Amino acid sequence: MTTVGIIGAGPAGLTAAYLLSRSGFNVTVWEADSQYVGGISRTVVYKGYRFDIGGHRFYSKSQEVEDLWTEILPDDLITCSRLSRIYYKQKFFSYPLDIAEVIENIGKRQSALTLASYFKAKIITSRNTHNLEEWVTRKFGRRLYQMFFKSYTEKVWGMPCSEISADWAAQRIKGLSLTKAAYNAIIPKLTKKKKPKDRSSEIKTLITSFRYPRLGPGMLWEAAAEKVKINKGAIHMGATVQRIEHANNGRWRVLSSSNEKIQETEVDHLISSAPLGWLIRNITPNLPAEALQAAESLRYRDFLTVALILRPRVLFADNWIYIHEPDLKVGRIQNFGNWSAAMVPERGMACYGMEYFTSTAEPFWSMDDSALIAFATRELEALGLSESGDVVDGAVVRQPKAYPVYDDDYKVRRKIIKQSLQSRCPNLHVVGRNGMHQYNNQDHSMMTAMLCAKNIIAGECIYDLWQVNQDAEYLETTTKSKSPIQPNPSPLI
Repeated sequence: MTTVGIIGAGPAGLTAAYLLSRSGFNVTVWEADSQYVGGISRTVVYKGYRFDIGGHRFYSKSQEVEDLWTEILPDDLITCSRLSRIYYKQKFFSYPLDIAEVIENIGKRQSALTLASYFKAKIITSRNTHNLEEWVTRKFGRRLYQMFFKSYTEKVWGMPCSEISADWAAQRIKGLSLTKAAYNAIIPKLTKKKKPKDRSSEIKTLITSFRYPRLGPGMLWEAAAEKVKINKGAIHMGATVQRIEHANNGRWRVLSSSNEKIQETEVDHLISSAPLGWLIRNITPNLPAEALQAAESLRYRDFLTVALILRPRVLFADNWIYIHEPDLKVGRIQNFGNWSAAMVPERGMACYGMEYFTSTAEPFWSMDDSALIAFATRELEALGLSESGDVVDGAVVRQPKAYPVYDDDYKVRRKIIKQSLQSRCPNLHVVGRNGMHQYNNQDHSMMTAMLCAKNIIAGECIYDLWQVNQDAEYLETTTKSKSPIQPNPSPLI
């Protein structure tokens, strides 16, 4: 029987594990977390309160992904109406845009100047954009860039927008324009026009509803893990992979540690959703120096959530709020009870996720939990979303390497690493956000794993996983991978 090892039990790793174990493959998963599966899509439980590591909408343009969610968790996916806003200069702006609200909040004069800035950018700004600042200014005008993009984006990435690749903006704001946003806000209200049934024509940024597991995203991945076990797959929790070795027999040897015990496992195929830089540094024999150098240069942004439990006197209906305010460190606030009422176990209580984009090297990361809870409480009060004495408890979750950084050179580094893996590492597959060093949503991560599973089941490289785009769609017109999956001594099932 063909054996497959999988590093990481996040959305990509568990998707591959489920599909392959369902098809009869012998699957082993190593997960470093001793308690939770789901990776950054896990749901943490604190005194009965459940909260996410960021918000995770279950929405995809891929029907195949949607169907897999339904298959894994058929009875506990609820439908959420989306409400999110932007906080800017002590005012809240609905997102997607409400044009009348924007004019009222910033005034007619500023609205006219913003519109003039938009048309000016369309007329005189060069189409050749090299960084995020240039890309957003070209698309929306400098005033809108400074109002609704600059502060938040620089919080997320910890660097000036002029140093961030334009690719990130092109992917995250794909298909969105000021004209389309205005159309989306105004025309349906006037004509009661129905949304298009074809999801390929929808803009992800503007969707108004999505599905969500009743007890948070971790509920779905916990269900996936149980299904893997039912299919006779093994999931080792608290298991840290120390080294992977390409053995002389063509198989992959995985050295893992758990509870101070070292274990070696050989597999025919190895799938990694672990950070790409880590993977390249831990392959034996060593990959070429240029690949190792490229791996060392990959950068990550870390993420810290302070979950505040409170008895609120100020209520808000948002799922989440973006904080475009440079004087506050918080970047985004989740209201978990508005995702699902089951996330909050006590009536009259609330749980807000104060999200901070940071670095493990920053002093903020190392503050003790009580100091972070006090800091987040002060910021929540400064926003007018709570009053003194409302917060009664809190918890802190630190997530290192949450976001691969899209700097100027990341594409070159990924290309070097991809070529090295294809030429020297047969039957080693990388999937998911960190596994491929590509900022994406969980449906994109799942699609790379789904195609990886199809390749392994077929016994050949039908799909080049690097060609899955932001919308979890495979770019059929691109050149297929030149590195076919090598056949195994044992027949594929």
